[in-house]
Amino acid sequence: MTLLGNLIKQGIRIRESLDQDYTPPFELQKTEFRKLIIAARNTQFGKAYDFSNILKSLKKHEHKSFYEDFKSHVPVHDYNKMFENWWHKCLDGEKDVTWPGTIKYFALSSGTSGASSKHIPVSSEMVRAIQKTSVRQILSLSRYEGLPSSVFEGGTLMVGGSTDLQDNGNYAEGDLSGITTSNLPFWFQRFYKPGKKISKKKDWEEKLDQMTLKAKDWDITIIAGVPAWITILIEKIIKHYNLKNIHEIWPNFEIYVHGGVAFEPYKTGFKKLLGREINYIETYLASEGFIAFQANQGVDSMKLVLNNGIFYEFVPFVEENFDDDGNIVDHPETLMIDEVEENIEYALLISTCSGAWRYLIGDTIKFVSKPDSEIIITGRTKHFLSLCGEHLSVDNMNHALLDVAKEMNFDLKEFTVLGVKHGSLFGHDWYIGTDTPDINEGELKEKLDAKLKEVNDDYKVERIAALKDINVKVLPNKVFIEFMELKGKVGGQNKFPRVLKGEKQSDWNNYLSEIGVN
Repeated sequence: MTLLGNLIKQGIRIRESLDQDYTPPFELQKTEFRKLIIAARNTQFGKAYDFSNILKSLKKHEHKSFYEDFKSHVPVHDYNKMFENWWHKCLDGEKDVTWPGTIKYFALSSGTSGASSKHIPVSSEMVRAIQKTSVRQILSLSRYEGLPSSVFEGGTLMVGGSTDLQDNGNYAEGDLSGITTSNLPFWFQRFYKPGKKISKKKDWEEKLDQMTLKAKDWDITIIAGVPAWITILIEKIIKHYNLKNIHEIWPNFEIYVHGGVAFEPYKTGFKKLLGREINYIETYLASEGFIAFQANQGVDSMKLVLNNGIFYEFVPFVEENFDDDGNIVDHPETLMIDEVEENIEYALLISTCSGAWRYLIGDTIKFVSKPDSEIIITGRTKHFLSLCGEHLSVDNMNHALLDVAKEMNFDLKEFTVLGVKHGSLFGHDWYIGTDTPDINEGELKEKLDAKLKEVNDDYKVERIAALKDINVKVLPNKVFIEFMELKGKVGGQNKFPRVLKGEKQSDWNNYLSEIGVN
C-alpha cells in the first residue's frame, strides 16, 4: 500500500483543502475565530478578557464588530507577556489556563531571537492540526507534473529533534519536530525514517552516524528538515559510501521539504549533492503551529492555512508599530486577511488552538497573491539592522549575498551580521561561511556593499551619512556549526541567526576571540 493510498484508505478528507480553494479567506478566518473563542471562553484567559461577550458580537450583522471587540478586549502579547502572565501556570500543571484542559507538551523554540529557548505550549488539538496540514501538503503533490508514483511508495526521511522528550512531571518538553514525530499516526510508521530507535537519540553526531549506516537499506523518496543539517547528513553519506551524489544510493529521491530559514543561500551547494533535478517544497511550520506550505509546483510562495486552528492578524512592519529593537508597541495597527495589500511587509499575530492569543510570532511576511492567500517570509521582527535608519531586512541580505556569491562563484553556506558602533557613527560586521577557498574579502566587501545599495535605498543613503563602513570576514562553515554545538543548538529546527544582537552578539565575539579569529 502506497503512502497516498493509505491517506485515502484512512478516510482523510480533502474537504478542508477544497474549502480553502473556494471559500473567501475572510469567511474561513471568521469561522476559525468563532471555533477558537467558543473553545476557550471558559478558560482563565477567556474569562479575564470576556470571550463570552466577544461571542455575542459574532451574532451581530455588522461586518467586523467581532474583530473590533476582540481588539478592544484582548491586548497584543509577545512571548514574555504570554509566558509570565499565563503559560507559566501550564508548566505547573494548572488546567484551563489559555486553552481547555492541561497542556501535555511544550516545544522548545530554537531561541534565535533571545538568549535562551522558549517554552511554547502544544495542545493535543495542535498536534492533530499539524498532522492534518501535513496530510494536505502531501495531497497537494497529486497536482505536480512529472512526479513518478514511486514517490508515494518509498520512505520519508524526517530529520528533526529527539522523540525522547524530557519528562518534567506535569508535561514533556522538546523540539517541536520531536513532539510531532512521537505522535505520528500508526499508518505512517512504515514510511517514516529513520525509525523510532534512531529518532530517540539525543546526541546529534551519533544520530547522524546511525542514519549514515542505515542509508544503504532505505529507499528514500522524500526528505524533510532544516537545510543546514540535511546538507551535513547528505555530505556525510556521500563521503562514507564514496559516492558521486546522493542519487547513487537513493535513486528515487524526488522531493526535499524545507523550512525554518530561507533555502536560497543553501540551494547552490545543495544541488551539487544531487545526481539530477528534484522538487523543492517550502513549509512554514513554527513552534506555534503549521502556518503555510507551498501548494503548487515550482513557485516561491506558500499558501496560508486559514481553516485549521489559527486566526491571523497582520501588523504593518513600520516604525509606528515597532520600536528600533523590533519590539511591538502597545496598540499597533492590526488588519484581518481581507484588509492586507500585496508587497507590503507585515508582522504576524496569531491566536491558536494551543492557547496563544494575539501573539507576536516574530516573523515578517509579504503577500504575493492576496486572492490566493500566498505569502513569502521576509525575515524576523528582530532580525534586521536599523542602527541609523538603514532598515536592512533579512530579505535584503539574502538577495544581495546570493547575487555576490553567484558573481564570485562561491558556495554560500551560512552568514550573520552584527551592528557595531564606530565612534559616534555606526557599522556592520559581516561573517560569511563557505568552504570555497581563496575568496578575496576586499572584493567581496565592495560587491556586497554595492548590491545592498541596489536593493535598499535607505541603506544607500545612510552609507553616505551615519553608516560609516562595513567589514567582511570569510570563515569556514564549521565555525558556524561549532558555535551552534557550543550553544546546544544542533539538529532539529535550529538555525543560525542572520542578525546577532545583545547577549548573542557578545557570545559570538567571545567565541571568535577564543578560536583566534580577529
